[in-house]
Amino acid sequence: MLNDRQIADLRARFPILHNKIYLYNCSQGAVSDVVEAGMREYAASWRESAAPWDVWMEKYEEARVSFARFIGARPEEIAIVTSASAGINPIASALRFDERRKVVMGAYEFPTMGHIWLAQRARGAEIQFVESTGNAIPVESYDRAIDRRTLIVPLTQVSFLNGFRADGEAITRLAHERGALVFLDGYQDCGTRPIDVKALGVDFFVTGTLKYLLGPSGLAFLYVREEMIESLVPTLSGWMAQREVFAFDAKTFDLAPAARRFESGTPPIPSIYAAMPAIDLLCRIGPENVAEQIRRLTAAFMEGARELGIATKTPQDSVGPLVVLRSIDASTMVRRLAERNILTSARHDGVRFSFHVYNTLEDVRVALAALEENRDLMVRDGDGA
Repeated sequence: MLNDRQIADLRARFPILHNKIYLYNCSQGAVSDVVEAGMREYAASWRESAAPWDVWMEKYEEARVSFARFIGARPEEIAIVTSASAGINPIASALRFDERRKVVMGAYEFPTMGHIWLAQRARGAEIQFVESTGNAIPVESYDRAIDRRTLIVPLTQVSFLNGFRADGEAITRLAHERGALVFLDGYQDCGTRPIDVKALGVDFFVTGTLKYLLGPSGLAFLYVREEMIESLVPTLSGWMAQREVFAFDAKTFDLAPAARRFESGTPPIPSIYAAMPAIDLLCRIGPENVAEQIRRLTAAFMEGARELGIATKTPQDSVGPLVVLRSIDASTMVRRLAERNILTSARHDGVRFSFHVYNTLEDVRVALAALEENRDLMVRDGDGA
């Protein structure tokens, strides 16, 4: 667990924290000095190197190794892509919807996941959404939906809508018992606690760097379980997916034997330079320390919201990082908070407060005070749906 001095030292690395309370992490992590240094390093490599692509390819492979270590995978199981969509799409394109046609996913998935799998209906996919019950989707609901006709279960770790955290291990066990695959979306979770994809047992995992990994947009990572890689032939492809990248042979389609086969075009080199120092920083802080700090802040904030009588969309047993409170006018509430230098975001009728390791109990206190002053914009607990 981090002490106050360690938190203060960490906060000094994020310039926006000097005058803002940054609870916007579910949309974009705060920029740090190490990320800015990474951007400068990229510019220098471009300006000064006699052969920048040689340097950049080394950095590209370093990123693969570093992220693999971060999630408990092997580098050969990692594809470097530009977005979650660019990670999900090649897998969807490689699957066949014949004997198994069902795609079972929860109602809390981010639109990216929903749209990509809905697009597979033209190829024979049958989509079934698992509806929520009381701001959660119980494992039992997945148990009823997943059957022997299910091909894959796309699953979000933490919902962008209300902060609900799915029981990934239990759902993965259910799916595998019935012969179905699991594709875990960790975008709203990765960077907030330790993760081990091998322990989770998932077949695929995707996340990007612009939220809790504290990096820029334009970079994401796809994990594919090693045993599955060579059995999947994506129809979405490109030159970086080939076994011999620099053969420049347009007439030969020869996919790499590793997860790189799910990549496509030119790697996002600037984003790699900016993002990897942030992941290194999180490793130095320690994922366990990050998780504990977020848990403390989430508990304090949710208790304060309860005392104010404000309705929450987030399950009461949440350990974070996202807490969503109900508002009669979420956009106006976000604007009022911003006027007090408290940065949040809105989705539908929810105001989203998202915590990271650099946030403090003082941030919680100030945010709750602002909510108390603006209770006219919030839904009171017990007012109904």
